[in-house]
Amino acid sequence: MPAEVNLIVRSRGAERAADIVAAYDANERDLFSFVLAVTRDRSAAEDLVQEAFLRLIREAHAGRFPDNARAWLYRVAVNLARSRARRMIVADHWRGFFAARNTDPSAEDEIMRRERGDVLRGALAALSTEARMAFLLASDGYSGQEIAGIIGRNEGATRTLLWRARRDLRHQMEAEAQG
Repeated sequence: MPAEVNLIVRSRGAERAADIVAAYDANERDLFSFVLAVTRDRSAAEDLVQEAFLRLIREAHAGRFPDNARAWLYRVAVNLARSRARRMIVADHWRGFFAARNTDPSAEDEIMRRERGDVLRGALAALSTEARMAFLLASDGYSGQEIAGIIGRNEGATRTLLWRARRDLRHQMEAEAQG
């Protein structure tokens, strides 16, 4: 556990310090991998995972340590990722008003963009954030019921979301292979 988190746990006198440390040790790596796959941004993933654990510390300090810390952390991370995605949409909308107009990307930028076009990542990126989260959770071994609880949908809607995500990925992968 990072020194900063350990200091917060001790300074607040949390009764559940051992539970927080155990939750961190057991979940930090998997949670980071999941959030990185969702956001595709290492810095953002680090920030979101850190925020999720800070919220766990706050909950423990308030005497509300979750029964299932792993599921709670994933739920918080999903909500944080959703909020970040919403903020990014708004920022992208307004960026055009502040960015220089009629500027073409440099040749170097164009080459770099093409090199990053990995087929699977491109196909995943084409999915909605919620579909990508559900697909990645399913590929991590979560059941449909667990995924539904994490992303805040009912189980039937989650199954439909997963089916469509898999179908869309399959179509995009086939299209890339042919063309």
